[in-house]
Amino acid sequence: MRNKLRAAVVGATGVAGQQFLLALSGHPWFSVSVLAASERSAGKTYGDALGSTGWCSAESPPPEALPLCVQDASLLSETAGRDFDVVFSALESEAAKVIEPGLAQKVPVFSTASAYRYEPDVPILIPGVNPEHAPLLLVQKRRRGWNGFIAPGPNCTTTGLAICLRPLHDAFGLRRVIMTSLQAVSGAGRTPGVLALDIVDNVIPYIAKEEEKVEAETRKILGQYRGPGEAAAGSGEAGDSEGRIEPLAIGVSCTCTRVPVLDGHTETVYCATEKPAPLSAVRQALSSLGQSLQGLGLPSLPAQLISLREEPNRPQPRLDRETGRGMTTVVGRLRPETVLGEHGVKFVLLSHNTRMGAAGGAVLTAEWLLKLGYFG
Repeated sequence: MRNKLRAAVVGATGVAGQQFLLALSGHPWFSVSVLAASERSAGKTYGDALGSTGWCSAESPPPEALPLCVQDASLLSETAGRDFDVVFSALESEAAKVIEPGLAQKVPVFSTASAYRYEPDVPILIPGVNPEHAPLLLVQKRRRGWNGFIAPGPNCTTTGLAICLRPLHDAFGLRRVIMTSLQAVSGAGRTPGVLALDIVDNVIPYIAKEEEKVEAETRKILGQYRGPGEAAAGSGEAGDSEGRIEPLAIGVSCTCTRVPVLDGHTETVYCATEKPAPLSAVRQALSSLGQSLQGLGLPSLPAQLISLREEPNRPQPRLDRETGRGMTTVVGRLRPETVLGEHGVKFVLLSHNTRMGAAGGAVLTAEWLLKLGYFG
């Protein structure tokens, strides 16, 4: 890129906002020029807004961010397109509902919030997984009269699951999926109590709204995009005049738990497939995901979207979460699955929840859409 695009990070003082700053530090295509947060942080330098205990990552904050003046996120739309070209939003969902549309009227918005994931004109994009959904952004812009768009990433627990299910569905067809997650405490942000004594020597067997999100998002990400006027095959119905995503009609059942691990979501996955899924073919399908992206020169793209481990005791969060700088989903314990149906496969996956599952994945999506010409 000859000239870097100016980026605004909204919700910059929170955990996800801090991960955006780390993902964008030294980026060859984007340069952080604006930071925004709540009214109580507005007017302070970023270093002062963090205070002495506000930085949550083991990595130091990017020094170039510390002297920047934090702006009031609720007023940021007034300078969109003038002071910055793209937004990376780490807002909580309720704030995102109000603030992100004002920004998207002028510039692209890449969000970790769930506020707009379930809107019919909003795709949940993962590069290499559902590229055919990207044209829905053009429908969104046209329908809402925006110059920009909102492109939310999936829930961090959905990310690794959808990445692994895509090649399996393409190769063998999916019928049913059962998943149990063992989620790191960093996925809870700063939720009171979760980072304190209730997680020590404990497993918390319920995460509010998590299971519903993962089940709905997985079906949407793996679904089929119907372009303007295109009806579902055999439906006998008129096609949508603007385009939509038809969710994949499979059963997805999840149980989501919180465990005393700092970073990295582990998931056990059981899949029933339409066709036989010999393990050699499963390995080939998983390993090939993302090959279409390799020639694009995307700065955040890892060498592999999925890495396979043959050892019976892998993947493990402490050993494997930094694979591909935290952007690679690590899969192990591949075994045949026959209880759910005649054909199937079961495995364990590990996905870094604050990298590929949040800020890093959003930055990768921005790189991909910029390369495809969706900006401007």
